[in-house]
Amino acid sequence: MYLRPLLSQLARNKPLQTSLVQHTSRSLSTEVESQTETRPTVRKPNLVARSSLTDFGKYVAECLPKYVQKVQITAGDELELLIVPDGVLPVLQFLKDHHNAQFSNLADIAGMDVPSRPYRFEIIYNILSLRFNSRIRVKTYTDELTPVESCNDIYKAANWYEREIWDMYGVFFSNHPDLRRILTDYGFEGHPFRKDFPLSGYVEVRYDDEKKRVVVEPLELAQEFRKFELSAPWEQFPNFRNANPASEEVDISKEKK
Repeated sequence: MYLRPLLSQLARNKPLQTSLVQHTSRSLSTEVESQTETRPTVRKPNLVARSSLTDFGKYVAECLPKYVQKVQITAGDELELLIVPDGVLPVLQFLKDHHNAQFSNLADIAGMDVPSRPYRFEIIYNILSLRFNSRIRVKTYTDELTPVESCNDIYKAANWYEREIWDMYGVFFSNHPDLRRILTDYGFEGHPFRKDFPLSGYVEVRYDDEKKRVVVEPLELAQEFRKFELSAPWEQFPNFRNANPASEEVDISKEKK
């Protein structure tokens, strides 16, 4: 009995509600459009984390002056420790066991090849402290013949990471429990991530219908496929690159005396 008048009243008020919602949405969209973005969307560095990491980098350099060669801040608030190759185990063990560090998690081990350097390979250890919610990078260097000490006894996660760097770059890790190729196939020759390794490789793998098996043959490319554009894309923005330095060195000269 009372339901029909109520429904009719709601039906009469529905156009008014719809117009109010449309008017509100139009006003909000107008306000958003008026607020034009004047700066690029770049993560702002955490000044508190930057200050604490800078002090911690100086502290590590003071505790291990024999191994730490340079301390720098990159990307605004990221700490990097540049060490000698002999300091891989002492520095990582220190960062893992020290009560004020507790970097107990090895997130990744990366490699980099710069053929123009005397020590062309750079090994980067990315470690994480869950206790203090902080990350730092430890970098060292080597060449084609000088091995780097394996940190598998400190971080068990280093097993496959070091195998990957050995496979891709040819950096040998001494005292590794099982240093074998992990990404390339059996019998693969060369190391694909070296700068002198061709992008197309040396051989190709295909299935032969006549032999009914997979065969490996020397690579044959037409001449138009041998022309590669080697200029890096970020070279098109020199002003942006120069305006934002990649790293800032931390002065540790006083701590070394």
